[in-house]
Amino acid sequence: MSRRIRCLPVVGKSVQLATYFAAGSALALTSASALADPSPALDRFSLSAGAYYVDPTFRVNANSQYGSYQSGDIDRDRTALPRVRAELLLFDSQGLSFDYFTYKKNYAGAINRTIPLGSGSTLNGNGNADIQVDMASLAYKWWIGQGNDVFGIGLGAGYYRAKLDVNAAATLNGASGTFSDSYSEKTWAPLLELGWKHAFSKDFRLYAEASGVKKNWGKVTGHIYGAAIGAEWYPLANLGIGADYGITRIKINRDGGGAIDDANLDIRLKGPSAYVKVRF
Repeated sequence: MSRRIRCLPVVGKSVQLATYFAAGSALALTSASALADPSPALDRFSLSAGAYYVDPTFRVNANSQYGSYQSGDIDRDRTALPRVRAELLLFDSQGLSFDYFTYKKNYAGAINRTIPLGSGSTLNGNGNADIQVDMASLAYKWWIGQGNDVFGIGLGAGYYRAKLDVNAAATLNGASGTFSDSYSEKTWAPLLELGWKHAFSKDFRLYAEASGVKKNWGKVTGHIYGAAIGAEWYPLANLGIGADYGITRIKINRDGGGAIDDANLDIRLKGPSAYVKVRF
C-alpha cells in the first residue's frame, strides 16, 4: 500500500534580497557626504552578520484522510540560525532596514511515534523530515529625534518561504505502507516596525525593536511577530560587535476549504543573537 499525506508549509531561501540591498546602499552612500550629521545613535550604513541562537518549539494541527492530528508542543535542541541585518540612512532621519534569517534542520526519526487519528485508528510511523523556514523583511523607516535618543517607525513587507519534505514507512491499523511528500509555500505580507536607540556615545548604543507581519487573505494566512533588546559596541571606527535577545512567533494557517488539507503551524523561537558589524 502506498499513500501520500499532504503536509504543512514550513520555509526556504531569499539571500538575493541582501544583494539588492547592498547594491542600493552603495549607490546611496555616494551622496551621503552632502548631508548633515545624523543623530549619534544612527549610522549612514551598517551591515551585521552573525547567528540567532534559538530554543525552538513547534506545534502542528492538521486534518488528513484518516482524521485530525494535534502534535502538542514539540521542543527541539538549541541551534544557531544564520542571520544578516543591514540599515541604510538615505537622509538624516529616513532610511531602509533589512533582516534575514533561516531555520533548516533534518529530524531523523522525527515521526517515530504512535499518532491517534480519530475513529479508533492509530498510525505508527518511522521516518525523517527536512524542515526549512526562511524569513526576510525590508522596511522604509522614519527616525524621530536628533539627540542621543531616537524613535523609529517603519513600513514595508515581510517575506517567508516554507518547505517540508517527509519520507516515512508506517503502519495503519496493521496495514504497512510508505509515505512521502514535499510541500512548499511562499508569500509577502505587510510589515510594521517600531524601534528605539540610545547612544551613550557614537561607539556604544542600546536598542529595542519590535515588528509584525500579518496576512489575512488567500489560502495561506497567518502572522509573524518579533521583538528584541540589545547593544552594539565599536572598538574600532568601522568595525564592531553586537548582541541582543529576541523572540519570534510564526503562525501559519492553510485553508483547504474545509477538506483534508486544513492545517496550521505554530513556531516559537527565543534566544540571543550575536553579530560582527561594519559601518560607514
